[in-house]
Amino acid sequence: MMEDISLKAAQVKTKIPLEILKKAYELMFTAKSMTDLFETNKEITAKYVHATSRGHEAVQIALGLQLLPQDFLSAYYRDDSILLSIGMQPFELMLQLLAKRNDPFSGGRTYYSHPSLNRDDMPKIPHQSSATGMQAIPTTGIAMGLQYIEKNGMAKDYSGLNPIAVCSLGDASCTEGEVSEALQMASLKQLPILFFIQDNEWDISAHAREIRSQDMTEFAKGFNGLETKTIDGTDFILSYNTVKDCLDIIRKERRPMLIHAKVPLLNHHTSGVRKEWYRDDLEEAAKKDPLPRLRNQLIIGGTTAIEIKEIEETAKKLVEDDYQKALLEEDPRPEDLFDHEFAPTPITEEKGNRAPSGKQATVMVDSALFAIRELMTKHPECLLYGQDVGARLGGVFREAATLAQQFGDHRVFNTPIQEAFIVGSTVGMSAAGLKPIVEVQFADYIWPGLNQLFTEVSRSCYLSNGKWPVSMILRVPIGAYGSGGPYHSSSVESVLANIKGIKIAYPSTGADLKGLIKSAYYDPNPVVILEHKGLYWSKIKGTEDAKTIEPDEDYIIPFGKARLVIEASDKAINSGKSITIITYGMGVYWAKAAAKKFEGRVEILDLRTISPIDETAIFESARKHGKVMVLTEEPVFNGFAQSIAARISENCFESLDAPVKVIGSENMPAIPLNSTLEKTMLPNADKVEIAITALMNY
Repeated sequence: MMEDISLKAAQVKTKIPLEILKKAYELMFTAKSMTDLFETNKEITAKYVHATSRGHEAVQIALGLQLLPQDFLSAYYRDDSILLSIGMQPFELMLQLLAKRNDPFSGGRTYYSHPSLNRDDMPKIPHQSSATGMQAIPTTGIAMGLQYIEKNGMAKDYSGLNPIAVCSLGDASCTEGEVSEALQMASLKQLPILFFIQDNEWDISAHAREIRSQDMTEFAKGFNGLETKTIDGTDFILSYNTVKDCLDIIRKERRPMLIHAKVPLLNHHTSGVRKEWYRDDLEEAAKKDPLPRLRNQLIIGGTTAIEIKEIEETAKKLVEDDYQKALLEEDPRPEDLFDHEFAPTPITEEKGNRAPSGKQATVMVDSALFAIRELMTKHPECLLYGQDVGARLGGVFREAATLAQQFGDHRVFNTPIQEAFIVGSTVGMSAAGLKPIVEVQFADYIWPGLNQLFTEVSRSCYLSNGKWPVSMILRVPIGAYGSGGPYHSSSVESVLANIKGIKIAYPSTGADLKGLIKSAYYDPNPVVILEHKGLYWSKIKGTEDAKTIEPDEDYIIPFGKARLVIEASDKAINSGKSITIITYGMGVYWAKAAAKKFEGRVEILDLRTISPIDETAIFESARKHGKVMVLTEEPVFNGFAQSIAARISENCFESLDAPVKVIGSENMPAIPLNSTLEKTMLPNADKVEIAITALMNY
């Protein structure tokens, strides 16, 4: 009876059950013990750079203890106390610290406290980078996905405890423009997300007064519909109650919240950038240590000094024991390097009817439109968004025309001019179980989205050890057409081809575009589809064959399989008077037009996909003919086409009768607006004809 009275008294004083306070103290002391151990053993533990949560523990634990398995968490590199409080063990975190093979997050591939987790009994943690601030867009994409699932009647019943997304950020990272894009969309769409900002007033060596004009509370006022709570993040009780209030609001009202927690940084920025090198506020910061504050709250709540000592000793022993176990764990094996580059795709062979009888040829842009219409009809998890794709316009090339009218503006909708958000949000959408198809309006506009494509989208499968492949399609109209000028005409495949972990298609016909869109949809990996604007309607003379009979709904083409456009005659091949042209996109039509002057002597191989590439077909064609041209619309120097030429030279050297010739645009910084200058810069059939003649006569 006396115990019940004491417990009630403690709860009145703290407003939180005493057992939660004890658990929080255990976790906080565990985190402190880990920091101390890492520092004591820095000759070993600092082999790989790490940071810890020392000083941030109270607010982190207040959050972690209240997250549910249906929630999604984006935890950044200083959030090890959050990870402990959702149920991770020190041993598991140390496996990552030491880059061990059984590191549960990445298999030894990425830094300490760069988590990715997909366990049934814990919040889901999709992969994110440590490019600070970059996580805001993918996590907001998760919230957008949760909203979509709920509004479309696809959500599970959690008895009111609806899932939320949590995006943890250091305040210094919030000066990144991509954080603003995320806040803008969360506010605009009223998404169920908590932005969890930890403000210790330091970047690395730059103090807040040097790098920001206002703190996050003031900055957030510019986003209508985003409610902000500002707290002392060293007070566990205040933090716990504030987090509870915010989570309750988000779960019930499905709108965004932001917590701005002010905390000290009591440890180094990282093990490689030590606090004593540049800081003069260490004594002042130490006075704000959340650990003694929570200890005092425990005492006020009725916990004895003996109990507290037992908690501390148990936590410290766990950390010591787990460290010794982690040291003995196996390092990754050399062959592990090659695992999880991509998730396995079910599409391995061409299927369906490419050219059903009784149908007229369809322009290329409509073949894509029909493919997406079929996918959206069949799959409720499929949605399309980007700039101007909504009902009013249906895309600047009419590539999404009628889709919003048919499927509703909740499935086909416009976004702001935010290429980074368009690309990066697909990480979260995919993690939520959706299949987003997104558009960047022109290839020239893809550059703001490359950070997300490279840092977040492309690496997710590999760095999460296969747990979080990003299943998305990014459509990109590309190429020069009709004096589009320097901002609407670029070719970007060489840059994209250097991003490992994405697949890239570049079809030259409507049938191939439809078949590759279907393949991309059923592929669990990120796919970029480059669609040449000049082929969309076959308005350019010589591109009529881009119009094809529309394949049936089941038609599908595996990536990495080239198409033989025309073959050389056996007579020309046997007499050594043939050549092969390796090309793609508009190059197919320049090559076809030029080949008319060399009947039977030219073979044309259309790659169809940039990555993966059909090396088998390329090398077979090169060896068969001995003379090879690689034709591209891009400038030649340092480009994708030159890399193909290098592969051919390396693998087919003994079969070659001439150097591999690469033809492309002039090596200028941009495509001019004036039609004469544009024509001078770009390849065309006449230029290809001259090059064929020279190669045949070599």
